[in-house]
Amino acid sequence: MTRPIQPHNHPFPFLLYLEWALLAIAIWTELLPNPSLRFPRFPLLTLLSITGFGLMGLRLPTGKLIYKVIYTAFEIVLILFTSLTGSRAIRLFPFLYLLLVTRSCLIFNLPGRLLITGLSFTFFLLTLQRRFHRIPAPPMAQERLRFFPLLLALLFGLVLVFVLLLMNAVLAERQSREKLAIANEQLRKYALRIEDQATLQERSRIAREIHDSLGHSLTALNLQIETALKLWLSDSTRAYTFLKQAKKLGSQALQDVRQSVSALRDPLLGRSLEQAIASLAEDFGRSTGVVPSCQIQLADSITTEVSTAIYRIAQEALTNISRYASATEVIIQLQVTKNHLKFTIADNGKGFQLSQNTTGFGLQSMRDRAQVLGGELNINTAPNSGCTIVTEIPLHT
Repeated sequence: MTRPIQPHNHPFPFLLYLEWALLAIAIWTELLPNPSLRFPRFPLLTLLSITGFGLMGLRLPTGKLIYKVIYTAFEIVLILFTSLTGSRAIRLFPFLYLLLVTRSCLIFNLPGRLLITGLSFTFFLLTLQRRFHRIPAPPMAQERLRFFPLLLALLFGLVLVFVLLLMNAVLAERQSREKLAIANEQLRKYALRIEDQATLQERSRIAREIHDSLGHSLTALNLQIETALKLWLSDSTRAYTFLKQAKKLGSQALQDVRQSVSALRDPLLGRSLEQAIASLAEDFGRSTGVVPSCQIQLADSITTEVSTAIYRIAQEALTNISRYASATEVIIQLQVTKNHLKFTIADNGKGFQLSQNTTGFGLQSMRDRAQVLGGELNINTAPNSGCTIVTEIPLHT
Protein backbone atom coordinates (compact mmCIF):
# COMPACT_ATOMS: atom_id res chain seq x y z
CA MET A 1 0.00 0.00 0.00
CA THR A 2 1.43 3.37 -1.00
CA ARG A 3 1.64 6.25 1.41
CA PRO A 4 -0.58 9.22 0.64
CA ILE A 5 0.99 12.48 -0.36
CA GLN A 6 0.59 14.96 2.52
CA PRO A 7 1.52 18.39 1.25
CA HIS A 8 1.13 21.63 3.19
CA ASN A 9 -0.72 23.01 0.17
CA HIS A 10 -2.10 21.61 -3.05
CA PRO A 11 0.57 19.35 -4.63
CA PHE A 12 -0.83 19.75 -8.15
CA PRO A 13 -1.57 23.41 -8.97
CA PHE A 14 -3.08 22.50 -12.32
CA LEU A 15 -5.71 20.36 -10.53
CA LEU A 16 -6.57 23.30 -8.30
CA TYR A 17 -7.00 25.56 -11.32
CA LEU A 18 -9.14 22.90 -12.95
CA GLU A 19 -11.34 22.75 -9.85
CA TRP A 20 -11.90 26.49 -9.93
CA ALA A 21 -12.64 26.38 -13.66
CA LEU A 22 -15.27 23.65 -13.22
CA LEU A 23 -16.86 25.48 -10.29
CA ALA A 24 -16.93 28.74 -12.24
CA ILE A 25 -18.59 27.06 -15.23
CA ALA A 26 -21.12 25.32 -13.01
CA ILE A 27 -21.97 28.51 -11.11
CA TRP A 28 -22.30 30.46 -14.32
CA THR A 29 -24.71 27.91 -15.79
CA GLU A 30 -26.76 27.96 -12.59
CA LEU A 31 -26.94 31.77 -12.60
CA LEU A 32 -28.40 31.89 -16.09
CA PRO A 33 -31.89 33.39 -15.92
CA ASN A 34 -34.87 31.10 -16.31
CA PRO A 35 -38.21 32.78 -17.14
CA SER A 36 -40.14 29.81 -15.76
CA LEU A 37 -38.90 30.52 -12.19
CA ARG A 38 -40.33 33.47 -10.20
CA PHE A 39 -37.40 33.70 -7.81
CA PRO A 40 -33.63 33.64 -8.35
CA ARG A 41 -32.42 30.16 -9.10
CA PHE A 42 -29.26 30.33 -6.98
CA PRO A 43 -29.64 31.33 -3.33
CA LEU A 44 -26.87 33.32 -1.66
CA LEU A 45 -26.14 30.57 0.90
CA THR A 46 -25.57 28.07 -1.87
CA LEU A 47 -23.19 30.46 -3.60
CA LEU A 48 -21.25 30.93 -0.36
CA SER A 49 -21.07 27.17 0.24
CA ILE A 50 -19.66 26.60 -3.26
CA THR A 51 -17.12 29.38 -2.75
CA GLY A 52 -16.06 27.85 0.56
CA PHE A 53 -15.76 24.44 -1.06
CA GLY A 54 -13.47 25.88 -3.71
CA LEU A 55 -11.28 27.70 -1.17
CA MET A 56 -10.85 24.51 0.87
CA GLY A 57 -8.74 23.12 -1.95
CA LEU A 58 -6.03 25.69 -1.22
CA ARG A 59 -4.87 23.79 1.85
CA LEU A 60 -5.25 20.05 2.30
CA PRO A 61 -5.17 18.48 5.76
CA THR A 62 -2.00 16.90 7.09
CA GLY A 63 -1.05 15.02 10.19
CA LYS A 64 -3.58 12.95 12.10
CA LEU A 65 -6.35 10.98 10.43
CA ILE A 66 -9.03 12.77 12.45
CA TYR A 67 -8.21 16.08 10.74
CA LYS A 68 -8.61 14.48 7.34
CA VAL A 69 -11.91 12.90 8.30
CA ILE A 70 -13.28 16.22 9.63
CA TYR A 71 -12.10 18.00 6.49
CA THR A 72 -13.77 15.45 4.21
CA ALA A 73 -16.97 15.39 6.29
CA PHE A 74 -17.26 19.16 6.03
CA GLU A 75 -16.83 18.90 2.27
CA ILE A 76 -19.64 16.34 2.09
CA VAL A 77 -21.90 18.62 4.16
CA LEU A 78 -21.28 21.50 1.77
CA ILE A 79 -22.02 19.29 -1.24
CA LEU A 80 -25.26 17.97 0.31
CA PHE A 81 -26.33 21.48 1.20
CA THR A 82 -25.70 22.62 -2.36
CA SER A 83 -27.45 19.66 -3.94
CA LEU A 84 -30.51 19.93 -1.69
CA THR A 85 -30.98 23.70 -1.64
CA GLY A 86 -29.76 24.68 -5.10
CA SER A 87 -31.76 24.88 -8.29
CA ARG A 88 -33.86 22.08 -9.58
CA ALA A 89 -31.65 21.43 -12.58
CA ILE A 90 -29.06 18.69 -12.18
CA ARG A 91 -26.03 20.72 -13.20
CA LEU A 92 -23.77 21.46 -10.30
CA PHE A 93 -23.52 18.77 -7.65
CA PRO A 94 -21.94 15.99 -9.82
CA PHE A 95 -18.91 18.28 -10.34
CA LEU A 96 -18.55 18.64 -6.59
CA TYR A 97 -18.46 14.88 -6.05
CA LEU A 98 -15.76 14.55 -8.69
CA LEU A 99 -13.69 17.18 -6.90
CA LEU A 100 -14.33 15.39 -3.59
CA VAL A 101 -12.93 12.14 -4.99
CA THR A 102 -9.94 13.99 -6.46
CA ARG A 103 -9.07 15.57 -3.12
CA SER A 104 -9.57 12.31 -1.24
CA CYS A 105 -6.91 10.73 -3.45
CA LEU A 106 -4.47 13.40 -2.26
CA ILE A 107 -5.02 12.89 1.47
CA PHE A 108 -6.04 9.23 1.98
CA ASN A 109 -4.59 5.80 1.32
CA LEU A 110 -6.25 3.47 -1.14
CA PRO A 111 -8.96 2.20 1.30
CA GLY A 112 -9.91 5.79 2.14
CA ARG A 113 -10.09 6.69 -1.54
CA LEU A 114 -12.38 3.75 -2.26
CA LEU A 115 -14.60 4.67 0.70
CA ILE A 116 -14.98 8.29 -0.41
CA THR A 117 -15.70 7.18 -3.97
CA GLY A 118 -18.42 4.82 -2.73
CA LEU A 119 -19.95 7.53 -0.53
CA SER A 120 -19.89 10.00 -3.42
CA PHE A 121 -21.73 7.56 -5.67
CA THR A 122 -24.28 6.76 -2.94
CA PHE A 123 -25.04 10.42 -2.19
CA PHE A 124 -25.28 11.08 -5.91
CA LEU A 125 -27.91 8.36 -6.27
CA LEU A 126 -29.91 9.69 -3.32
CA THR A 127 -29.81 13.26 -4.63
CA LEU A 128 -30.64 12.11 -8.13
CA GLN A 129 -33.64 10.12 -6.92
CA ARG A 130 -34.92 13.03 -4.81
CA ARG A 131 -34.64 15.50 -7.66
CA PHE A 132 -36.32 13.31 -10.25
CA HIS A 133 -39.22 12.68 -7.93
CA ARG A 134 -39.71 16.44 -7.68
CA ILE A 135 -39.93 16.91 -11.46
CA PRO A 136 -43.58 17.05 -12.60
CA ALA A 137 -44.24 15.19 -15.85
CA PRO A 138 -47.17 13.51 -17.65
CA PRO A 139 -47.55 9.73 -17.25
CA MET A 140 -46.19 9.04 -20.74
CA ALA A 141 -43.13 11.25 -20.08
CA GLN A 142 -42.52 9.53 -16.77
CA GLU A 143 -42.47 6.18 -18.59
CA ARG A 144 -39.82 7.52 -20.94
CA LEU A 145 -37.77 9.04 -18.14
CA ARG A 146 -37.84 5.93 -16.00
CA PHE A 147 -34.52 4.62 -17.32
CA PHE A 148 -32.86 8.02 -17.57
CA PRO A 149 -31.72 8.13 -13.88
CA LEU A 150 -30.27 4.64 -14.24
CA LEU A 151 -28.26 5.62 -17.29
CA LEU A 152 -27.15 8.82 -15.63
CA ALA A 153 -26.05 6.93 -12.51
CA LEU A 154 -24.14 4.40 -14.60
CA LEU A 155 -22.39 7.16 -16.52
CA PHE A 156 -21.48 9.01 -13.32
CA GLY A 157 -20.18 5.80 -11.73
CA LEU A 158 -17.89 5.21 -14.71
CA VAL A 159 -16.65 8.78 -14.49
CA LEU A 160 -15.89 8.32 -10.78
CA VAL A 161 -13.94 5.14 -11.48
CA PHE A 162 -12.04 6.87 -14.25
CA VAL A 163 -11.13 9.81 -11.98
CA LEU A 164 -10.06 7.40 -9.23
CA LEU A 165 -7.83 5.39 -11.57
CA LEU A 166 -6.41 8.53 -13.15
CA MET A 167 -5.51 10.06 -9.79
CA ASN A 168 -3.94 6.80 -8.60
CA ALA A 169 -1.81 6.73 -11.73
CA VAL A 170 -0.76 10.37 -11.30
CA LEU A 171 0.10 9.85 -7.63
CA ALA A 172 1.99 6.64 -8.38
CA GLU A 173 4.09 8.46 -10.98
CA ARG A 174 4.72 11.32 -8.57
CA GLN A 175 5.79 8.94 -5.80
CA SER A 176 8.02 7.06 -8.24
CA ARG A 177 9.74 10.30 -9.18
CA GLU A 178 10.18 11.21 -5.52
CA LYS A 179 11.63 7.79 -4.74
CA LEU A 180 13.93 8.08 -7.76
CA ALA A 181 15.10 11.51 -6.62
CA ILE A 182 15.76 10.16 -3.12
CA ALA A 183 17.60 7.16 -4.55
CA ASN A 184 19.72 9.43 -6.76
CA GLU A 185 20.57 11.61 -3.78
CA GLN A 186 21.54 8.56 -1.75
CA LEU A 187 23.66 7.26 -4.61
CA ARG A 188 25.37 10.62 -4.84
CA LYS A 189 26.13 10.52 -1.11
CA TYR A 190 27.34 6.93 -1.38
CA ALA A 191 29.56 7.87 -4.32
CA LEU A 192 31.07 10.74 -2.35
CA ARG A 193 31.55 8.46 0.65
CA ILE A 194 33.19 5.78 -1.49
CA GLU A 195 35.39 8.40 -3.12
CA ASP A 196 36.51 9.68 0.28
CA GLN A 197 37.08 6.14 1.49
CA ALA A 198 39.06 5.28 -1.62
CA THR A 199 41.15 8.42 -1.13
CA LEU A 200 41.89 7.48 2.47
CA GLN A 201 42.76 3.92 1.45
CA GLU A 202 45.04 5.21 -1.30
CA ARG A 203 46.77 7.51 1.16
CA SER A 204 47.14 4.68 3.65
CA ARG A 205 48.58 2.44 0.96
CA ILE A 206 51.06 5.09 -0.15
CA ALA A 207 52.01 5.80 3.47
CA ARG A 208 52.55 2.08 4.06
CA GLU A 209 54.60 1.76 0.90
CA ILE A 210 56.75 4.74 1.88
CA HIS A 211 57.25 3.31 5.34
CA ASP A 212 58.01 -0.19 4.10
CA SER A 213 60.10 0.54 1.03
CA LEU A 214 61.48 4.04 1.34
CA GLY A 215 61.92 3.80 5.12
CA HIS A 216 63.75 0.51 4.80
CA SER A 217 65.96 1.82 2.00
CA LEU A 218 66.87 4.98 3.89
CA THR A 219 67.60 3.06 7.09
CA ALA A 220 69.86 0.65 5.23
CA LEU A 221 71.46 3.56 3.41
CA ASN A 222 72.25 5.27 6.71
CA LEU A 223 73.84 2.09 8.08
CA GLN A 224 75.93 1.62 4.96
CA ILE A 225 77.24 5.19 5.13
CA GLU A 226 78.02 4.92 8.85
CA THR A 227 79.90 1.69 8.28
CA ALA A 228 81.84 3.23 5.37
CA LEU A 229 82.86 6.20 7.53
CA LYS A 230 84.14 3.92 10.27
CA LEU A 231 86.17 1.82 7.80
CA TRP A 232 87.42 4.69 5.65
CA LEU A 233 90.75 5.15 7.46
CA SER A 234 91.42 1.50 8.38
CA ASP A 235 90.10 -0.35 5.34
CA SER A 236 89.29 1.89 2.39
CA THR A 237 88.52 -1.06 0.09
CA ARG A 238 85.70 -2.35 2.29
CA ALA A 239 84.51 1.24 2.85
CA TYR A 240 84.25 1.72 -0.91
CA THR A 241 82.11 -1.46 -1.15
CA PHE A 242 79.71 -0.10 1.47
CA LEU A 243 79.52 3.21 -0.37
CA LYS A 244 78.61 1.42 -3.61
CA GLN A 245 75.85 -0.42 -1.76
CA ALA A 246 74.69 2.90 -0.30
CA LYS A 247 74.47 4.40 -3.78
CA LYS A 248 72.37 1.44 -4.92
CA LEU A 249 70.06 1.88 -1.97
CA GLY A 250 69.78 5.61 -2.73
CA SER A 251 68.74 4.83 -6.31
CA GLN A 252 66.12 2.39 -5.03
CA ALA A 253 64.79 4.99 -2.59
CA LEU A 254 64.56 7.55 -5.38
CA GLN A 255 62.62 5.06 -7.51
CA ASP A 256 60.22 4.44 -4.62
CA VAL A 257 59.65 8.18 -4.24
CA ARG A 258 58.91 8.52 -7.94
CA GLN A 259 56.39 5.69 -7.80
CA SER A 260 54.65 7.24 -4.81
CA VAL A 261 54.45 10.64 -6.51
CA SER A 262 53.18 8.99 -9.69
CA ALA A 263 50.37 7.38 -7.73
CA LEU A 264 49.25 10.78 -6.42
CA ARG A 265 49.26 12.84 -9.59
CA ASP A 266 47.03 12.67 -12.66
CA PRO A 267 47.95 9.36 -14.30
CA LEU A 268 47.42 10.30 -17.92
CA LEU A 269 48.70 13.91 -17.91
CA GLY A 270 47.08 14.65 -21.25
CA ARG A 271 48.42 11.50 -22.86
CA SER A 272 46.45 8.75 -24.53
CA LEU A 273 46.06 5.41 -22.79
CA GLU A 274 48.45 3.82 -25.27
CA GLN A 275 51.15 6.41 -24.53
CA ALA A 276 50.62 6.14 -20.76
CA ILE A 277 50.97 2.34 -20.78
CA ALA A 278 54.05 2.61 -23.01
CA SER A 279 55.58 5.00 -20.47
CA LEU A 280 54.84 2.52 -17.68
CA ALA A 281 56.52 -0.23 -19.69
CA GLU A 282 59.62 1.94 -20.23
CA ASP A 283 59.88 2.74 -16.52
CA PHE A 284 59.46 -0.95 -15.71
CA GLY A 285 62.22 -1.87 -18.17
CA ARG A 286 64.64 0.71 -16.71
CA SER A 287 64.07 -0.45 -13.13
CA THR A 288 64.04 -4.23 -13.71
CA GLY A 289 65.93 -4.76 -16.94
CA VAL A 290 62.93 -6.60 -18.40
CA VAL A 291 61.22 -4.78 -21.27
CA PRO A 292 57.51 -5.74 -21.49
CA SER A 293 56.02 -6.76 -24.81
CA CYS A 294 53.14 -4.38 -25.55
CA GLN A 295 50.30 -5.31 -27.92
CA ILE A 296 47.77 -2.46 -27.87
CA GLN A 297 44.84 -2.17 -30.28
CA LEU A 298 42.61 0.87 -29.78
CA ALA A 299 39.90 0.67 -32.41
CA ASP A 300 37.68 3.27 -30.71
CA SER A 301 38.25 6.03 -28.21
CA ILE A 302 37.36 5.28 -24.60
CA THR A 303 36.33 7.52 -21.74
CA THR A 304 38.69 9.11 -19.24
CA GLU A 305 37.23 7.01 -16.42
CA VAL A 306 38.00 3.76 -18.21
CA SER A 307 41.45 4.95 -19.27
CA THR A 308 42.32 5.96 -15.69
CA ALA A 309 41.12 2.62 -14.29
CA ILE A 310 43.13 0.61 -16.84
CA TYR A 311 46.21 2.73 -16.18
CA ARG A 312 45.96 2.20 -12.41
CA ILE A 313 45.47 -1.55 -12.87
CA ALA A 314 48.53 -1.72 -15.12
CA GLN A 315 50.54 0.37 -12.66
CA GLU A 316 49.62 -1.85 -9.72
CA ALA A 317 50.25 -5.05 -11.66
CA LEU A 318 53.69 -3.94 -12.91
CA THR A 319 54.64 -2.79 -9.40
CA ASN A 320 53.76 -6.22 -7.98
CA ILE A 321 55.70 -7.97 -10.76
CA SER A 322 58.81 -5.86 -10.14
CA ARG A 323 58.73 -6.50 -6.39
CA TYR A 324 57.66 -10.11 -6.04
CA ALA A 325 57.55 -12.02 -9.34
CA SER A 326 61.24 -12.17 -10.41
CA ALA A 327 59.93 -12.47 -13.96
CA THR A 328 62.03 -12.48 -17.11
CA GLU A 329 59.14 -11.90 -19.51
CA VAL A 330 56.09 -9.64 -19.28
CA ILE A 331 53.32 -9.31 -21.88
CA ILE A 332 50.81 -6.42 -21.97
CA GLN A 333 47.78 -6.74 -24.24
CA LEU A 334 44.93 -4.26 -24.73
CA GLN A 335 42.06 -4.89 -27.14
CA VAL A 336 39.20 -2.41 -27.53
CA THR A 337 36.18 -2.99 -29.70
CA LYS A 338 32.94 -1.04 -29.99
CA ASN A 339 31.32 -2.51 -26.87
CA HIS A 340 34.09 -4.30 -25.02
CA LEU A 341 37.57 -3.78 -23.56
CA LYS A 342 39.98 -6.56 -22.61
CA PHE A 343 43.25 -5.80 -20.84
CA THR A 344 45.77 -8.54 -20.02
CA ILE A 345 49.10 -8.51 -18.15
CA ALA A 346 51.00 -11.82 -17.98
CA ASP A 347 54.40 -12.73 -16.56
CA ASN A 348 56.48 -15.90 -16.19
CA GLY A 349 57.51 -15.19 -12.62
CA LYS A 350 57.15 -17.11 -9.34
CA GLY A 351 53.40 -16.76 -9.13
CA PHE A 352 51.61 -17.18 -5.80
CA GLN A 353 48.83 -19.01 -4.05
CA LEU A 354 45.73 -17.07 -5.04
CA SER A 355 43.69 -18.06 -1.99
CA GLN A 356 46.32 -16.52 0.30
CA ASN A 357 46.57 -13.17 -1.48
CA THR A 358 43.01 -12.14 -2.36
CA THR A 359 42.76 -9.86 0.66
CA GLY A 360 45.73 -7.75 -0.32
CA PHE A 361 44.94 -4.09 -0.91
CA GLY A 362 46.61 -4.02 -4.32
CA LEU A 363 44.64 -6.91 -5.80
CA GLN A 364 41.40 -5.74 -4.18
CA SER A 365 41.85 -2.20 -5.45
CA MET A 366 42.27 -3.53 -9.00
CA ARG A 367 39.07 -5.55 -8.66
CA ASP A 368 37.21 -2.54 -7.29
CA ARG A 369 38.29 -0.34 -10.20
CA ALA A 370 36.96 -2.90 -12.68
CA GLN A 371 33.68 -3.50 -10.81
CA VAL A 372 32.90 0.21 -10.52
CA LEU A 373 32.82 0.33 -14.33
CA GLY A 374 30.62 -2.77 -14.56
CA GLY A 375 33.49 -5.09 -15.46
CA GLU A 376 35.41 -7.86 -13.77
CA LEU A 377 39.03 -8.77 -13.07
CA ASN A 378 40.27 -12.36 -13.04
CA ILE A 379 43.64 -13.60 -11.80
CA ASN A 380 45.11 -16.89 -13.00
CA THR A 381 48.22 -17.93 -11.08
CA ALA A 382 49.87 -20.71 -9.13
CA PRO A 383 53.26 -21.10 -7.42
CA ASN A 384 56.10 -21.27 -9.99
CA SER A 385 53.60 -20.86 -12.86
CA GLY A 386 53.58 -17.13 -13.47
CA CYS A 387 50.55 -14.88 -13.24
CA THR A 388 47.96 -13.62 -15.72
CA ILE A 389 45.61 -10.74 -14.88
CA VAL A 390 42.65 -10.28 -17.24
CA THR A 391 40.38 -7.24 -16.98
CA GLU A 392 37.18 -7.03 -19.03
CA ILE A 393 35.05 -3.87 -19.06
CA PRO A 394 31.90 -3.24 -21.14
CA LEU A 395 31.93 0.00 -23.09
CA HIS A 396 28.55 1.76 -23.24
CA THR A 397 27.94 4.03 -26.18
